[in-house]
Amino acid sequence: MDSLKKNREFIIKYFNAISGVEKTRELCEEYTNDEKLIEHIQFFDGAFPKYELFVEEMVTEGNKVIVQGRATGIHEREFSGIPPTGRKMDLPFVIRYTIENGRITDHWLIADQMILMEQLGVMQPQTTAS
Repeated sequence: MDSLKKNREFIIKYFNAISGVEKTRELCEEYTNDEKLIEHIQFFDGAFPKYELFVEEMVTEGNKVIVQGRATGIHEREFSGIPPTGRKMDLPFVIRYTIENGRITDHWLIADQMILMEQLGVMQPQTTAS
């Protein structure tokens, strides 16, 4: 199997493994040694327990995999000082993974925090002038 296909399948397997379950350190370490990624996953899982991940588009190049996706979950615990709201998160994101020897070694993530704050009711939706 070529490396692009192998890396693509690895990320799909990873998303399936961590989606909708408690994201323990041990589970994360099966797929990554990127400490910042593990901390990020556990931080979000702390506020949105068992959040789910969905791939909308995936591009592979060399040892990089870029995913445009969504994270969904319910805000059940404190998130950055915001008490639980019970509201649903449906957060679009783009993440780039670097894969070496069958493990994620690095990542880069961008997500629209404004959308999340609106969904949690912390901010009013932005309106555009007509």
